[in-house]
Amino acid sequence: MTKRASSTSTEQIKGSVKEAIGKLTGDVRVEAEGRRQKGEARPPRGTAPRRD
Repeated sequence: MTKRASSTSTEQIKGSVKEAIGKLTGDVRVEAEGRRQKGEARPPRGTAPRRD
């Protein structure tokens, strides 16, 4: 579980960095790629164990 969480966090960070670089340089493609990468890194909703 720890390995998955760290890789998800890493991918979100990489996506955030790409998005910021795209904004700073005005490169729309890099900015969009960063947003896409952040979105893919998020776990889908409803996958967490339920609390009863």
